[in-house]
Amino acid sequence: MNPRLPGSTALLEMEARGLLARLNQIRPLALHETMVPAAALPPRAALDIERFLHTGRTVLRRRVEEYLTWLRGPGRQAPPAEQQHRFVLIRMRFNSILSQLDMFTEVVTQRSEARTGTWLSGLDVLADDALRITPLVTDPPPAVCYLARGPGAAIRRAKTKMPGGDLSPAAIIRIPRERMVGHGIASSLVHEVGHQGAALLGLVESLRKDLAARRPAGAREQAVWRSWEQTISEIVADLWSVATLGISSTLGLLAVVSLPRFFVFRPSGDDPHPIPYIRVLLSCAMGEAFYPHPQWVSMRATWKALNPVATLPPARQQEFAALEAGIPAFVAALLAHRSPSLGGRTLREAFPVGERVPARLLQLHATWRGDVGVMARQRPSLVFAVAGQARAAGRITPEAESQLIGTLLRAWALRSTLASAEQITTNRRMLARAS
Repeated sequence: MNPRLPGSTALLEMEARGLLARLNQIRPLALHETMVPAAALPPRAALDIERFLHTGRTVLRRRVEEYLTWLRGPGRQAPPAEQQHRFVLIRMRFNSILSQLDMFTEVVTQRSEARTGTWLSGLDVLADDALRITPLVTDPPPAVCYLARGPGAAIRRAKTKMPGGDLSPAAIIRIPRERMVGHGIASSLVHEVGHQGAALLGLVESLRKDLAARRPAGAREQAVWRSWEQTISEIVADLWSVATLGISSTLGLLAVVSLPRFFVFRPSGDDPHPIPYIRVLLSCAMGEAFYPHPQWVSMRATWKALNPVATLPPARQQEFAALEAGIPAFVAALLAHRSPSLGGRTLREAFPVGERVPARLLQLHATWRGDVGVMARQRPSLVFAVAGQARAAGRITPEAESQLIGTLLRAWALRSTLASAEQITTNRRMLARAS
């Protein structure tokens, strides 16, 4: 300690200098993460994240330096409690910066793992494609994926608060490791993308307002309708997934919510997710509305046979009967929803429904004949929709599907990397000509 300074001042000076030393050790992600080029983050995401982290470090460094200047000057005579208060605020900000760094480091570090890295890069491509599934989403934010243990996927949407209150520069999507690799991964991923898409279009707010205006008169019917209002944020994300992937979405959802019976029928409470039993029936109803086909009746019957409501107490049976009876009217209202962000379209018309009808998906599966070269040139969301439809029709085995999806994820990662490199080269040539 500096013997010329009072004890509290010297202690806090050392602590602040320690923060500054630790801050100066933090390097850009691009300097300490190793990965093959095809596993790298999308260029825009990488640039936005590096700028975001650099700005945070720069602002914090200036605050620490300003604090040290104050502490050695006017603050030297300040009460120790005030010195401590100012330092604690800086240290809280420092911890927030480290939390932000750790979050993005987790996203990037996995890309050094063999195979996993390129799979994640391929999933980035799928996420971007799924966000662009409707032409109403223009210039979407970058999205990056990472894997985590546990059954559920999650998203930290772009422009939402991170530790410390800063807004995230990209959408960060967590994917369960157990879902890799097959059509189920797309179901989870596109559901999370749906949250981002719904936020960009303001769908949750406009739908809640619309649903409140459509509440029926009866007490039981109103209770059912309120359950839709309460869980609309998750329902609209499921809708985005079904509209994008067809039955692939419902098959993936089935795998997620195939839980012990207690959980399948457990009331939602404050959980924004619908009751799992009802959630699958909603997915089937949305799929049938988007893409009419007998498969949805079969899927619904299978789910109900796996989870018979008749084993529940009579009061619970009546509750589920009321919820199930309300599904057709709710789904019709959902797909007929209009809002300013939809540009005069209904929610159903906002998606390219004609491109994903079951017959066309099976025709594409037959035409492609498993040719990876052909499939790698298609929209990833379309390929996953085709794979799921083929799986539902028994035209592809789980083993073959898993191998195919893994190969395609690597192919999309490579194509994306080469396209980015080509664009950089083109831009440099244009700049050279202009100069």
